[in-house]
Amino acid sequence: MHTVAYFGLLGALFVSLCAAAMAGLQVWTGSRSWLLLVEKGHFLAALLISLASSILFGALVGFDFSNLYVSEYTDRLLPLFYRLTAFWAGQDGSLLFWAWMVALAAAVFPLTRGYRGFSENTRAWFWILFLLVQALFLLLLTTWSNPFRQIVPPPPDGRGLNPLLQNPGMIFHPPLLFLGYGGFTVPACLALAARLSGEGRRWLPVGRTWALFSWIFLTAGIILGGWWSYMELGWGGYWAWDPVENASLIPWLSATAFLHTAVIEDRRGSLAGTNVFLVCLTLILAVFATYLVRSGVVESLHAFGDGGVGGPLLISVLAGLGLTGLVLAVAPRPETRPMDAMVSRPGFLLLATWLLLALGMIILLGTMWPIISKLWSESPVGLDAGFYNRVCLPLFALIGLLAVACPWLGWKGDWRHRSYAFSVFGGTLAAAGLLYGLGVRAPLALVGAAAGVGLAISMAGTLVADKSARTRRGLGFVGIHLGLAMIVLGVAVSGPYQDSREIVARKGETVSLGGYAFTYTELSHAETPAMASITAHLTVTRDGRPVGELVPERRLYRNFEQPFAEVSVLPSLGTEIYAVLLSANEAGEASLKISLNPLVNWLWIGGTLMCLSVFLVFGSRREKDRGQP
Repeated sequence: MHTVAYFGLLGALFVSLCAAAMAGLQVWTGSRSWLLLVEKGHFLAALLISLASSILFGALVGFDFSNLYVSEYTDRLLPLFYRLTAFWAGQDGSLLFWAWMVALAAAVFPLTRGYRGFSENTRAWFWILFLLVQALFLLLLTTWSNPFRQIVPPPPDGRGLNPLLQNPGMIFHPPLLFLGYGGFTVPACLALAARLSGEGRRWLPVGRTWALFSWIFLTAGIILGGWWSYMELGWGGYWAWDPVENASLIPWLSATAFLHTAVIEDRRGSLAGTNVFLVCLTLILAVFATYLVRSGVVESLHAFGDGGVGGPLLISVLAGLGLTGLVLAVAPRPETRPMDAMVSRPGFLLLATWLLLALGMIILLGTMWPIISKLWSESPVGLDAGFYNRVCLPLFALIGLLAVACPWLGWKGDWRHRSYAFSVFGGTLAAAGLLYGLGVRAPLALVGAAAGVGLAISMAGTLVADKSARTRRGLGFVGIHLGLAMIVLGVAVSGPYQDSREIVARKGETVSLGGYAFTYTELSHAETPAMASITAHLTVTRDGRPVGELVPERRLYRNFEQPFAEVSVLPSLGTEIYAVLLSANEAGEASLKISLNPLVNWLWIGGTLMCLSVFLVFGSRREKDRGQP
């Protein structure tokens, strides 16, 4: 089956290149006979990629250790659902999943009404561009990153899955990211195709819908990644500005920027070229994120070593940038209207877009700084989390403040519902005063928290003042921004006001932190064929009343020499209690880290609300609220 799968990928590569050539003939000759063959060719390529993916799934489920990939990432003790998620645990499998999602996205697209509404010339250009992207991944999979390499003779058992990946968050985090990355292939290729064929702005409604779906997956993947980092790594936070974390955030920022400028073009007919550039930039940055993770150019807990794919991916990124610039320079330009005044809803949306892109540029330069600084230093050093917090968080808070004001600005610069608007602004200032009185005194945390509360007030005011906000689409936009308000508030408070303490405790000893009393009662041991573990038991009380029990663990897995922490939390919408067992000795003494994390769960709830609310935005264009962003 290994041979069948490999030649399936090789066949998909051959079919993709042939179909791209046929699409080129369609453009060159104007003949209508090639397009149907191109579409059938892609369906065949998608089928072959699906066959290869199914074979890898079967090998993972069936303990086929003659497959090197299966041997490296599973063993006989690994539960079934983690064997399935091992598909994307390594470089080869994750690239195959990336390619599979790209292929499935384009297999669905021709079945939609939006696809059939484009001219044959646009569709042909789309397939040329798309199939070349698909061929890139198939080339990587059939050369440098083959997931079907064999071991002869096969070992009796595998090495097993990295314990850090044996977490529910990792079941969904990587595939959601890849669904987001792969989904942006369709609107990016469509935008360039429409520009090349002269259909101008006709791609935007269809492309924006695909971008919204992809944005949902990418957002959910990033939120789940933060939750996984918080629950699995045991350091007490959720975002360490690690290069691989940054790699997924950068295309999310450009995608979010595109979704806002797309509103401006949809409503005012401006920024047509900007939207083509931004949606293409998002896809390019998704490929660049793949390059960062798989090239070995940055050191990260999450990164793979250089398996030979770094060079081709970097060349593809540069080629994508060059192609996008060339198309924008030489292709026919649609007629556009000039931008409105800056103090207007389009102006504020554009300002938010600039801030999002500035954030992306700062994070990109910071992530690549160890490589950039090699130009003048033999001992380059990376930038720590403090740099990102000092530079990025003020911009993030400013975006929150813009979101407070934006619903109350008209499309032509006038203020809408002035009395409500000034009530919202007054409420935001009052919230800042209240937060200051509650102890939120750090300037950046105060501004960010006030922006989060003010945005929630603004959305509530919009529901009351504007009946169009109570339509399905309007409720979707309100829900998205309420989710953003929760995230802004959670980020502003959870980091600066986290209270942590490391202790070494004997059995029966009680320590205090933030008004809570923690009593270490016992240390238990357990052992299974897969791992050995020790568990500390702590009872938590406040003012003499029981709050709950914390049971942090330290685990040692078979085939892995390093012990791994399993944190324990007492969830709360206010202050969450978080405990990590750092070590224990034979006398029963336990070294523990206890943290009080205020409002941290608002991030996961806000992110979930954002993703779910987007589904309300999809619907009839006739229902579209002409007053909502």
